Amino acid sequence: MKLDQAKRLKDLERENGRLRRVVADLTLDKLILQDGATGKY
Repeated sequence: MKLDQAKRLKDLERENGRLRRVVADLTLDKLILQDGATGKY
């Protein structure tokens, strides 16, 4: 693997991790809002 390919892979892995955290946060927000809308407090 060339150096530029390794750097690109590392950048993509970092971005993937960031996107996974964003999806997790949005999923949690959605679940909280759904619980609030159905009165599950």
